[in-house]
Amino acid sequence: MTRLEIDFVSDVVCPWCVIGLGALRAALARNADVEAEIVFHPFELNPHMPREGQNIVEHVAEKYGATPERSEANRARIREAAAAFGFTMNGDATSRIYNSFDAHRLLDWARDAGAQAALKDALFRAYFTDRADIGDPRVLAATAAEVGLDRAGAEAVLGSDAHAEAVRAGEAFWHERGIAAVPSIIFDDRYLVQGAQPVEVFERVIRKLVERQAATA
Repeated sequence: MTRLEIDFVSDVVCPWCVIGLGALRAALARNADVEAEIVFHPFELNPHMPREGQNIVEHVAEKYGATPERSEANRARIREAAAAFGFTMNGDATSRIYNSFDAHRLLDWARDAGAQAALKDALFRAYFTDRADIGDPRVLAATAAEVGLDRAGAEAVLGSDAHAEAVRAGEAFWHERGIAAVPSIIFDDRYLVQGAQPVEVFERVIRKLVERQAATA
């Protein structure tokens, strides 16, 4: 059995991170001889996003210069790509993008409890499928409880500055290593894959690492 450590740098409000994670998991599922630990790390696409968020069409127009028509075409492409991995994207022109800092704090807390992956999946569903405000502490606490985490514990984290420094330190660490876009996936601290690549790209990296470990065993 080959064991891999995979660092997955992403944002909760990044649709391509959902798709990249789906492709990564599909690649791992094709390799039964590999046991992988995926650790999620924070990246904020919009660290200065206000509490009330912003309409998605407005946001991409301001940030990327996208027209409403281009924005809709991108959403359609994202919906199709996500559906290939069984994920439902329900966004439309009325969707909003929210500040994700508190979600990252909760994910850091959940890692200590061994429930980081479950919470990450639940946050993706809450935001992209249910169109929930993942900047709202009530939504975050309810999502944590949904995956079996202690709701009171989640509320305590969200009502304080707990894990804020850990999130900032994590963001700084990956920024210093040259990570400027997400998803960024690092395999065994050796190979970097950026973007929501096809399953086959992830599989090639996995097999290369399997062969490398076998050669040095």
